[in-house]
Amino acid sequence: MNLAPLFTPVRMGDLTLPNRIALAPLTRMRADNPGHIPTAIQAEYYAQRASAGLIVSEATAISPAGFGWADTPGLWSSEQVNGWRQVTDAVHAAGGRMLAQLWHTGSISHPDLRAGELPLSASPINPEQRSVTAAGRVPTVTPRTMTTAEIHQTVADYATGARNAIAAGFDGVQILANYLYLPAQFLNKATNRRTDAYGGSIENRARLTLEIVDAVASAVGPERTGIKLGPMHESGPFEANDETLPVSEYVISRLQGLSHLLLMGATSDLTGTPLESLAGDAMFAHFRPKFDGTLIANVEMTGERAARLIESGLADVAAFGRPFIANPDLPARLATGAPLAEIDWDTVYASGARGYVDYPALPLAEQTLVQS
Repeated sequence: MNLAPLFTPVRMGDLTLPNRIALAPLTRMRADNPGHIPTAIQAEYYAQRASAGLIVSEATAISPAGFGWADTPGLWSSEQVNGWRQVTDAVHAAGGRMLAQLWHTGSISHPDLRAGELPLSASPINPEQRSVTAAGRVPTVTPRTMTTAEIHQTVADYATGARNAIAAGFDGVQILANYLYLPAQFLNKATNRRTDAYGGSIENRARLTLEIVDAVASAVGPERTGIKLGPMHESGPFEANDETLPVSEYVISRLQGLSHLLLMGATSDLTGTPLESLAGDAMFAHFRPKFDGTLIANVEMTGERAARLIESGLADVAAFGRPFIANPDLPARLATGAPLAEIDWDTVYASGARGYVDYPALPLAEQTLVQS
């Protein structure tokens, strides 16, 4: 199939992307220092992938209260801002554009990551997942219910994280509002049993997410603000229910004017679930008319699928995750039809350079051979 649609420019907020291939946010656990500070190795990793039209950073905690995954970076301290500045400078020097993904893990965190304190969430519901601690993956615990004051502080922390991201040289931000993390814990009726203004109805459960969006957009501008959001079917209390789709529809319908929406396709088998009709490309077909900004499609992307989605108008940009791990020059490989390198899975969540910055780019001579 002709992959030419991937290599056309597109406007996203106040950015012009030279191609429509994005590096999806990927947790890689290389901020293995007490301050959760990005270092030179992250700068090298992201700069290697700067031929992407857009880079979305790994999920980055907005505050100590939001931190909840071992060896991941933050955006709340001046040292972290300076560390990220080293990364964004390297990406810009290589010709790239980069967003910071803003993260609060909520109940997915663990007391071992919080000096013994319980993680915070909408309600005291164990998410029945695994927390990633310095000692390895351990079962999640029942979190503590957030007070109204803590909710307001969290909204403010998102705004501060966004301002810190711009100070660190990022070109914009993306709010991580789906999957298993804090905004999703408020949106989901199975994990939100509150009876105040942040619980009960879909409108109330969406209040936190929309307040975060408003605070971040006010802090850095809507043209620099995007969101990762959409319905998902995961395990435990995150199994899709009768309100999973309506709550996503409600929130997305109120996001007009933002830079972008990163929408994930199915991450699990949707057969027999309330989301069954959204399998395959149907997820993007369903939400494309509901959002007026740049739509970034993600999950199980190949060059052929991405080109089809873009050519058909179901997406504006395609985000590739796993293919970028072992192929820092993924756009060149897609353009030339070169084979993709395989991932060393033992090094995906690890430390050091191995399996992180040591995947070679395709030699120029080989690119020429493929083109000929």
